[in-house]
Amino acid sequence: MQINTILQYLESIAPLALQEAYDNAGLLTGCDNWECTGAICTLDATIDVLQEAKAKGCNLVIAHHPILFTGIKQVIGKNYIEQALIFAIKNDIAIYAIHTNLDNIAQGVNKTIAEKLGLIRTRVLLPKFNTLQKLVCFVPISHASQVVEALFKAGAGYIGNYSEASFSNSGLGSFKAGENANPTIGNKGIRETVAEERVEVILPFYLQKKIITALKLAHPYEEPAYDLIPLLNENQSVGSGLMGELAHPIEETALLTLLKKEFALSVIKHTKLRQKPVQKIAICGGSGSALIESACNAGADFYISSDIKYHEFFNANQQLVIADIGHWESEQYTIDLLFSILTTNFPNFAVLKTSVDTNPVHYFIGNNNY
Repeated sequence: MQINTILQYLESIAPLALQEAYDNAGLLTGCDNWECTGAICTLDATIDVLQEAKAKGCNLVIAHHPILFTGIKQVIGKNYIEQALIFAIKNDIAIYAIHTNLDNIAQGVNKTIAEKLGLIRTRVLLPKFNTLQKLVCFVPISHASQVVEALFKAGAGYIGNYSEASFSNSGLGSFKAGENANPTIGNKGIRETVAEERVEVILPFYLQKKIITALKLAHPYEEPAYDLIPLLNENQSVGSGLMGELAHPIEETALLTLLKKEFALSVIKHTKLRQKPVQKIAICGGSGSALIESACNAGADFYISSDIKYHEFFNANQQLVIADIGHWESEQYTIDLLFSILTTNFPNFAVLKTSVDTNPVHYFIGNNNY
């Protein structure tokens, strides 16, 4: 199996088009037409992980964080990034990053955190805008259902938790075929009037080409008429963070205890407890200070994330409790997520979870070093 087969599947779940503008997800080293000898899932493609991949006969490392994030002018081994790149290239190891595109899907990194906490009724905390389009096409009534089914199969018609959503109404369409045309209905040089359905569906922008191709293949006309309209609607399935609820309210200290247990934490930084029950919880794996306001606006009792700076803790404004559990700690189960995604679709292929702890942050508590 070629590496490209694996990458195409990953990108069908977390399209690269959904990554943030600052990100660098995708294939960073290697060639996608290589035969894949095995894959290792990790948070960070450090040299220790790459050495592990070589030792275990794997030539694909799938990392959450891109090892190559910003532009570099030299690759001379002066830091961990250049050392990892040199090792990967010398040993023909492909590094693939699946970062904010995996963060931004509803079933991605944050969903994994929510499941660890037992959250229900989850939804995207800050949905993305300008990622949806409306397709309007005009089809002879006799072929309308055929075209609609093709559009659904190609990925159109999803609105939040609903699929196969469309709208249609009937009308009359007219056209006159030119000398070089091959009309399905009518004759050249004669204007025809045909009973047609106006069909409308919503689609994500990154599936535009696939869906238009499906439309043209299913449509009986030589030149189907259609409109593509950008929408300002929020995309309920794509965005930053996640909001959910506990089945029953619990005390704040009980939630902190649950966090320590489920994420194997030695310490949790948090704002002053409000002495109120907790039921609504907002989460963001990785650096999430930008979503504090969104968590407040959503009515969260608790906001769980990482990399919160001193002054940013003040932004809680006593509306909620902010808990910083650490960057690696918040995303550690992404490795399990990637492993599950791949083994479910490629059950007979060698997919491994790294045994290397890539967390660069350690804690000293009393006589114990963590």
